[in-house]
Amino acid sequence: MSRLVRISDDALARACGADAVAAAFEQAGATVERTSSYGMLWMEPLVDLDGEGYSFVQPEDVVAVLDGSSDKHIGAIADQPFLKRQTRLTFARAGKTRPLSLEDYAATRGWEGLQRARAIGPETVVQELTASGLRGRGGAGFPAGIKWDTVRKAAGTRKYIVCNADEGDSATFADRMMMEGDPFQLIEGMAIAAVAVGAQKGYIYVRSEYPDAIRKLRAAIPLAAPLIAPFEVEVRVGAGAYVCGEETSLLNSLEGKRGEVRAKPPLPALEGLFGCPTVVNNVLTLAAAAHILREGGAAEYAALGMGRSKGTMPIQIAGNVKRGGLYEAPFGLTLRELVHDIGGGTDSGRPVKAVQVGGPLGAYLHPDQFDIPFDYEAYAAADALIGHAGITVFDDSADMGAMARFAMEFCAAESCGKCTPCRLGSTRGVEVIDRIHAGGRALDALEQTPQMHNMPKQGRSREDEIALLTDLCETMRDASLCALGGFTPYPVMSALKHWPEDFG
Repeated sequence: MSRLVRISDDALARACGADAVAAAFEQAGATVERTSSYGMLWMEPLVDLDGEGYSFVQPEDVVAVLDGSSDKHIGAIADQPFLKRQTRLTFARAGKTRPLSLEDYAATRGWEGLQRARAIGPETVVQELTASGLRGRGGAGFPAGIKWDTVRKAAGTRKYIVCNADEGDSATFADRMMMEGDPFQLIEGMAIAAVAVGAQKGYIYVRSEYPDAIRKLRAAIPLAAPLIAPFEVEVRVGAGAYVCGEETSLLNSLEGKRGEVRAKPPLPALEGLFGCPTVVNNVLTLAAAAHILREGGAAEYAALGMGRSKGTMPIQIAGNVKRGGLYEAPFGLTLRELVHDIGGGTDSGRPVKAVQVGGPLGAYLHPDQFDIPFDYEAYAAADALIGHAGITVFDDSADMGAMARFAMEFCAAESCGKCTPCRLGSTRGVEVIDRIHAGGRALDALEQTPQMHNMPKQGRSREDEIALLTDLCETMRDASLCALGGFTPYPVMSALKHWPEDFG
């Protein structure tokens, strides 16, 4: 009898050689199923043979795996500590189902949330979502129930559901894993939102750097179409602009306009896509909604987590870390647990110097801060962000002054140009940090222009330059139109505060 071998077709697994491994098993006479990823990404290519796991498998290992003599055996996959400690709700199917199998999705209670939403009606759907405490998983953490209720009550004959899948933050890959591994759950979540607010059309805005996710979604949507009708979903591909992760820039891009931030008000919930009331939610928010409506247990979901941070969060562990991957758990974990107990410390073996949480605009947290609980309000109190819950680990060889400069340089490169604090502030920020690194001896850029050659030259001290950088960051934080300019000060000021020795 042919042996059943299960191998992920996740983009990371394929990048590690999973396709060649799958072909080798087929050539050896095994039956191969391509599944979603367990999220234990450091083990890829990971092979599941009758529930037993084999890590780092290469084509030449296939015979040994099949005859039971392989030294790459890791024991039962279900017993792996990395998985056993998790509370998987949004990613409950991860590693267990074929992404484009309607049969697998239905067998794991797929579409039950949508059926229940249709049965209980829009107002009750919104009440359940509100009671669950679900907040937007894309970064801002705005209560999803309030947003849905605003769109539900908004006047308009045409309403839209827009899924923000423009996952551009460093160390984030949960959206990609969901779209590639469980696309029907995302589609179901969008259909539930449509029932709740009375929307007829939905768009999934995916960044162009995710070709596998785009391919999976475009294959899944026609399969799901009869089940979600009359609601329709369409994939739109972005052009790679980081600022289009901001909801109003995304809406402009969807409309065929330049991807730049809109002034608010009006809010997208009232005047969004094509001027119509629009729900804009992240991939993980919509997927979590499908789980909440399926279970009918808003109170049970709300009981997880801490404070106003309810439910579970798929945390993405990356950077210089031994065990990088996706870890879903209730809010409240500490960075110490995530980095050392779960992630295994640095891959280099050197001490951890910093962890950046929340993408390239998130603060750098010092080891002294590693006991802060993973909670929106706790992080805000520490001048930090949870964002999309990607964490990047750095060892003690990292130059935090250079990382602060990169944040300003990144903002300058990705700014849409709509507002002055972001457009010019980030460029001036790079210059000020360069002068700090030079010890405060460099002259101001304006003083070096030809027309200023005859003017008195007055260089600033290092202390004056640091004060200028602080003022600049405060202006960007308080006056930028969106989070790109508003959050850039977080990595800059946290690096300056905790590692001043790395500046000059």
